[in-house]
Amino acid sequence: MDIVVLAGGLSAERNVSFQTGSMVAQALRKNGHRVILLDVFMGYSDREEDLNGIFDKAEQISVTVGEISETAPDLQEVKAARKDQSAGFFGPNVIRLCQMADIVFMGLHGENGEDGRIQGAFDLFGIKYTGSGSLSSAVAMNKDLTKQLIAKAGVPVARGIRMTKKNRMDTDRIPVTLPCVVKPCCGGSSIGVTIVKEEAEFEPALAEAFCWEDELVIEEYIRGREFSVGVLAGHALPVIEMAPLEGFYDYKNKYRAGSTIETCPAKIPEEISEEMRRYAETVASVLGLDTYSRTDFLLDEQNRIFCLETNTLPGMTQTSLLPQEAAAEGMDFGQLCEKIIEISLDKYEV
Repeated sequence: MDIVVLAGGLSAERNVSFQTGSMVAQALRKNGHRVILLDVFMGYSDREEDLNGIFDKAEQISVTVGEISETAPDLQEVKAARKDQSAGFFGPNVIRLCQMADIVFMGLHGENGEDGRIQGAFDLFGIKYTGSGSLSSAVAMNKDLTKQLIAKAGVPVARGIRMTKKNRMDTDRIPVTLPCVVKPCCGGSSIGVTIVKEEAEFEPALAEAFCWEDELVIEEYIRGREFSVGVLAGHALPVIEMAPLEGFYDYKNKYRAGSTIETCPAKIPEEISEEMRRYAETVASVLGLDTYSRTDFLLDEQNRIFCLETNTLPGMTQTSLLPQEAAAEGMDFGQLCEKIIEISLDKYEV
């Protein structure tokens, strides 16, 4: 097949997305596909040109990817670097190349990738893509809305509130006691997340979160172990535990090799594992995540499970969790990529 792997974009997870895209592109090429790794924002070339036969030189025109930095990218610098300084999000030739592909593998993370907007545009352009549709992606991207929906389905969540920049509240007005967690409502990779232990830390935490979004979530802090469960076509994969050597499972600990001990299958009682997997399947079902997803959990000191959030386009980097979970079921990285494509194409069959 001719495949475009779409990466980059303009979210705080831009660099992570390139790592996902690079690994997926390499795997699909080994499987015999012609693959273009494309930056959705920068696009290909800066002029109209004949694209016939473009997949014959797929590797030649693909994005070159470096290492993930320990800090999020400067998006203003990214915007300034695009030759085409139009106001549109899609870079030159992106839509045309995606229309020429048999399918687009969505390697994007965060805003304008996981929030359903690109999916909606692709639906209108008749472009086939991997992952969930526009509505499911949009709902799952919003942590507050997700919590409301899954809580009604019986999935336990942490107590908390939503706050906007316009309706900002002081510490003494929020119905959440310290310690608490302050995080952007729609972000990923733990960017902008702060664990607030003392009142003096609350305002700086708000400022940090509001740097990324105008809406955030403030939740009770739950001390416990961190886990994640991938769901592939409605089937929960083995539970994986993430145990950072320092701090919590933040941006640095997620993407710097050796900073987190990851165990899959997780060493927890079977009944807890089954319950966590069942919750992950419920989350996918309630939100309509019909291709693949990954849901994060905390297990507190009383062995109570709390669902934190779900990811509609889980990372596929060297340190990512979903590939490790799939491997625990005997599915290697290349097979996982093929399975995601297979499930996604099935949705287009009439």
